[in-house]
Amino acid sequence: MERIFPSELGYRFPAEWHPHRATWLSWPHKEASWPGKLETIFPVYAAFIKALTEGERVCINVKDEAMKAFATQHLLHVSCDLSKVDFYYHPTNDAWCRDHGPAFLIQPGHQIPKVVVDWGYNAWGDKYPPYDLDDVIPTMIAGKFNLPVYYPGIVMEGGSVEFNGKGTLLTTTACLLNPNRNPHLNQEQIEALLRGYYGVEQILWLGEGIVGDDTDGHIDDITRFVNEDTVLTVIEENKSDENYHLLQENLSELKKMRLLSGKPLNIIELPMPAPVIFEDQRLPASYANFYIGNSAVIVPTFRDDKNDTKALDIIASCFKDRKVIGLDSTDIIWGLGSFHCLSQQEPI
Repeated sequence: MERIFPSELGYRFPAEWHPHRATWLSWPHKEASWPGKLETIFPVYAAFIKALTEGERVCINVKDEAMKAFATQHLLHVSCDLSKVDFYYHPTNDAWCRDHGPAFLIQPGHQIPKVVVDWGYNAWGDKYPPYDLDDVIPTMIAGKFNLPVYYPGIVMEGGSVEFNGKGTLLTTTACLLNPNRNPHLNQEQIEALLRGYYGVEQILWLGEGIVGDDTDGHIDDITRFVNEDTVLTVIEENKSDENYHLLQENLSELKKMRLLSGKPLNIIELPMPAPVIFEDQRLPASYANFYIGNSAVIVPTFRDDKNDTKALDIIASCFKDRKVIGLDSTDIIWGLGSFHCLSQQEPI
């Protein structure tokens, strides 16, 4: 039977700044993701949820009533409006909802205005088994809302793709062409599936991700669209830092790119924080891992006063219609991800 792509029916994956019905999260519970630090992340995670509820609903996947009660306790502690929070009994292996959550595609005004794409998920190249519970989360969520589900049959993570909402997708060869994802597909075949299942027309490729990123180079740690023709991209000013050359190479590639309109990208440089090291491990700390909510942009900070302030000011200049909130991600980043990695938007 011939495959029908959602793009052929008019569906597309909107930019993150498109109005949200909700943000989806999976409550953190895996000690191995934050060894020795899991308890420390809950206050800031709850603050993240509280900030989001000022502009939208927050939907949280939990294992059971006990986890819901535990989460509720932390949310009450930060005076979160629980009337804006919905819990769903969807057990997960881990908390990284950007990568295991649903990809919501929309077609406003259509009889069926929203569908879900359930990409395959293998915990970033089978690095952290088991992941069987995470892999079925999109279909479980779609079932709750009676949304049609599309199954591309390949591995794809939400953190590996970035959208401008006008037909362009930005990604990295380090991740999407990694043999630990879809070794049977070449670049051309992957591009065809991206077009078919995300409703984009153009795929732009960068190379490597930042040092310490266990996802093999997710785009959401290096370069992010803030409007249809502008990107924020991280750069490292210290020439002896191991991120310096690879981020300069990405900057050089961005300058060569042209959008569908033929226009070059408007590129705004974002600093990198001072290296965050824990137990001799370089962590993938990056200000690019911000999340764009309806009323706020939540930015990870890293107890680096100079660069934290500089990054917040730059991001605030790009989002004049939203409050920009910095939240300390120094403990969260021990899990090798931050606020964008933890969340997945559901558009209206």
